[in-house]
Amino acid sequence: MFGWLWFLLIGVVAGWLAGHITKGKGFGLIGNMVVGVIGAFVGGFLFGLVGLSAHGFIGSLIAATVGAVAFISAVSYIKKIS
Repeated sequence: MFGWLWFLLIGVVAGWLAGHITKGKGFGLIGNMVVGVIGAFVGGFLFGLVGLSAHGFIGSLIAATVGAVAFISAVSYIKKIS
């Protein structure tokens, strides 16, 4: 149970960080937090593709933030071309 709570907490913080990194492309505070949770999945997938693994709170936060930034960028690009 605590694993899921940590996952959500890391996702929320990662979404907040990604919102600051991608100024002007985010979805507002709540939207960025939701994107952060999705980004945690994306970040884990992307890190796995390149053979990296994230350990501990900081490693997980970095992976989730990278995923959230990638997700925000992808959604912004799709919105831009449509």
